[in-house]
This record gives sequence, C-alpha cells and structure tokens, in this order.
Amino acid sequence: MPLPRCHFKLPIMSPIPVDVHHNLQLSRFEAVIDGRLARCDYRMDDGVMLLVHTEVPPELEGRGIGAALVRAALEQAAAQGIRVRPRCSFVSAYLARHREYRPLIA
Repeated sequence: MPLPRCHFKLPIMSPIPVDVHHNLQLSRFEAVIDGRLARCDYRMDDGVMLLVHTEVPPELEGRGIGAALVRAALEQAAAQGIRVRPRCSFVSAYLARHREYRPLIA
C-alpha cells in the first residue's frame, strides 16, 4: 500500500520547529534546516516500513531534528496502519525511549 503525501510540523519536544515533508519519490521523510538536508530513509517490504537510515548534518545534531524525522515516519505508519521495522540504530534507540510506538514494531 503506497503511503500518501503528507506534511508535518513538529515543534513539540524539539528545541526548534522542524518542518518535515514526506518525499514519496525518494522514500524518505526530510527537513531542510539552515539550507541543510536531514532525512529518515525507508523502504517498503511486504507492507512493512523498514526504517533504514537517519542522517542529520553534524552541525545540526543535538537539536531534535532526527527525533522529529523518526516521529513523523512513525506517526505516518500509525495513521496508515503500517508496521515498522527499525534497521537504523538511531530509530532503534528512539523506539527504546518512546514506548508508545512499540505496538508498530513488526
């Protein structure tokens, strides 16, 4: 099932407002901050969203951007009834800290 295009504004729990876009063509959730791209990449595999890579430029780390990207991906999966499988250490660590998303894990 393809994921719909969506747009998230996630200022909660992030030191700065993060405007996250779902880029369907590139299979990722992304945000441009200070002209730099941050992203959470995924692949769909038999109806499961594999969260494979999260990348935030080093100069933007520690501002909650990675967490906002992962949260947007998880919220989108939850809204669509899609299970997720973390394949990225950042996503795994996020899920360990945010038990509310554990029911999504495939």
